[in-house]
Amino acid sequence: MIWLWRKELAFLILFIVIAAIISHFIGHFLHLLVLIFSFIIIRQAILLTQLERWLSRRAIGKIPTGFGIWSDIYYHFYRIKQQDKQRKKKLAKIIEQFRQSTDVLPDAAIVLGNNDEIEWTNKLTKLVLGIKKSDKGQRIDNLIRTPEFIKFLKAKNESAILTLPSPVDNNLILQFRMVSYGVKQRLIIAHDVTQQKNMEAMRKNFVDNISHELRTPLTVLKGYIETLQDLDDNPSAIQRHSLDKMQAQTDRMQYLVDDLLLLARLETKKKKTECVDINQLIKKICSETQAIEKNQARIKLNLESSIRIMGEEQDLHSAFTNLIINALKYSAKDKPVTVSWKTVKDQNIFEVTDQGEGISMSEIPRITERFYRIDIKRPTKLSGTGLGLAIVKHVLIRHDAKLEIKSKPGKGSQFKCIFPRSLPDTNI
Repeated sequence: MIWLWRKELAFLILFIVIAAIISHFIGHFLHLLVLIFSFIIIRQAILLTQLERWLSRRAIGKIPTGFGIWSDIYYHFYRIKQQDKQRKKKLAKIIEQFRQSTDVLPDAAIVLGNNDEIEWTNKLTKLVLGIKKSDKGQRIDNLIRTPEFIKFLKAKNESAILTLPSPVDNNLILQFRMVSYGVKQRLIIAHDVTQQKNMEAMRKNFVDNISHELRTPLTVLKGYIETLQDLDDNPSAIQRHSLDKMQAQTDRMQYLVDDLLLLARLETKKKKTECVDINQLIKKICSETQAIEKNQARIKLNLESSIRIMGEEQDLHSAFTNLIINALKYSAKDKPVTVSWKTVKDQNIFEVTDQGEGISMSEIPRITERFYRIDIKRPTKLSGTGLGLAIVKHVLIRHDAKLEIKSKPGKGSQFKCIFPRSLPDTNI
């Protein structure tokens, strides 16, 4: 580029030398210099005007022609234009491939701008949400006006999951998730979970029905076993052993049916809240448990908070009881179990800590599954339905709470039920 400017300077010097030679014969050197500089300025203005006009037409059409450095300037602009054109073609191809790939996604996808206005949607969005391409620029809450969806949108919680019927087809059940990216942009994914929900409903109905059907024959069977035990004052050892085994298995089946019915109720019953005095509830549970254990000193009670929360006392009773009984069951008879209720910053925490056999890290994610039981060789087999922690999990979900588990094999376990302070509470 420097040599081009030197070339322009050489032309200027050449014109000055020519003017000096001419002025030697005719004089008027200054007039000739003014004429030369005027010519150069007019030439530069014309070439600059050509460039401006060409650029104002978005560099469309034939490239202007020039002389000297201007020819190179025009060429550089032309090359930039061609490179930009190639980049646009590549970008258009990528965008088209993206659109084609998103249109075959099994989920509806919506990109929202700063003010929740729709910036882009894929093909499935129209089918399951009724949002068309022409709705681009409109606020999504003007098109989907369900109160639950508006609350979900305003919360801007990426971990939140919203399940709603489709606004265009009540037979479709959609699960909404939200992801933030870029500068105040969000992507909403609506996944069709109709089949999954239908299967869950079928499973719940089956469990509920079979549990109810089993309850009556179990009650009758239990009654006959008790009658047989009372009939003979001097039963043989075989009879006594057989009846005791029958009674134990009947009781186990009764507990299983009761737990299944409780789970079905937790999954289907509408939530009804009341002000629950957690301190009194925990004292009541510990008193009941200690009466069964016949060991008054084993439970160490630590009530640091007097907070009452809004919830369902019966369900909380079931959850807390399961945690305390599990802690007592899976720890030695001479080991204490600590039960506490406290408030830490913005959380209310119910905590049960034992010094029992503990749980390995690989088992912790699965122990809240139904019927899942850790396979550990013990001297005596411990009774249970395998539904206790599943009940705890469902109760906490209904109270917008979560279960945290910390444990080490041979060191004991700690179960925390963490209730958010956003849940209405009362300090007495």
